[in-house]
Amino acid sequence: MIFAHAGVVAAALLLDRLVGDPGALPHPVVVIGWVIARLESVWNRVSYAPARRRVLGGLMACLVVLVAALSAWLVLVLLARVSPILAVLGNVWLVSTTIAWKGLRGAGRQVAEALVRDGIAAARVEVGKVVGRDTDNLSEREVVRATVETLAENTVDGIIAPVLYGLIGLAPLALAYRAVNTLDSMVGYKNERYREFGFFSARLDDVANWLPARLTGGLMLVALFLLKMRVGAGFRTLLRDAGKHPSPNGGIPESIVAGGLGVRLGGYNSYHGVTSLRAYMGDETRPLGANDIWHTIRIVDAVSVLAFVMMALVMLVLGMLAVARSGW
Repeated sequence: MIFAHAGVVAAALLLDRLVGDPGALPHPVVVIGWVIARLESVWNRVSYAPARRRVLGGLMACLVVLVAALSAWLVLVLLARVSPILAVLGNVWLVSTTIAWKGLRGAGRQVAEALVRDGIAAARVEVGKVVGRDTDNLSEREVVRATVETLAENTVDGIIAPVLYGLIGLAPLALAYRAVNTLDSMVGYKNERYREFGFFSARLDDVANWLPARLTGGLMLVALFLLKMRVGAGFRTLLRDAGKHPSPNGGIPESIVAGGLGVRLGGYNSYHGVTSLRAYMGDETRPLGANDIWHTIRIVDAVSVLAFVMMALVMLVLGMLAVARSGW
């Protein structure tokens, strides 16, 4: 079973890197987002008591995750009735829609290229497409910081987490995870509108990313070693700064990247006009520059390749064990 799962997920990871998410094809995450938006508009009423909003938010989260998993399972069952090969191909495609390797590195590349080619105004527009913070008045250094932080943190939920859950439960579990992550990105905020309604979604995302974040951290340290970056500084920064992050998971990749690059992440961010201080990660041995975006993309690529190689090794070892047991 693990042999087959590893093959499907490895193929999905490769498919995402080569093709990404073609706009002409329907995307399950878009459907998940539409369902969340519809339910939130009906169930998250200001007139409701805080306790009722929290219960309804939890109910919505459970419903969306369950529907996402069951829908994927039903599609695969129907495809299997037509042809087992179609079911395998369907699994590969559905898992690939939960992975964002190509999209993540592409977003980083767009910011870096805009910054160098078109200037700060264009870079602000590009980074505004991938971060939730206000970007209209960001300096060049802050544009780079926002991009590096996003690339680092999203290596967990955009690559390693869906790969892990796909390895365990193929498309149904990978889409269930993507539903959790989409819930958090849409309603998991600590503002007046979502503090109660999004409480369960935010906590569910923390739980779902706990193991993937730590696996990502390990892979990132290996990636720093292979890329001949500051692996020792990355590890020390992880131990010192990861716990300062407001997320129990987000500080792991951000602190490692900060130490590995020799830069300082974190600082003041503005969300809808409200400024807050994000804990600092790393030491400012030099100022952030556009090249740091490219260096972070290299780390993202290395982590993704390592995940692919690990699945290939799993398939190789299991295949050799199967041959040995058969007596050949």
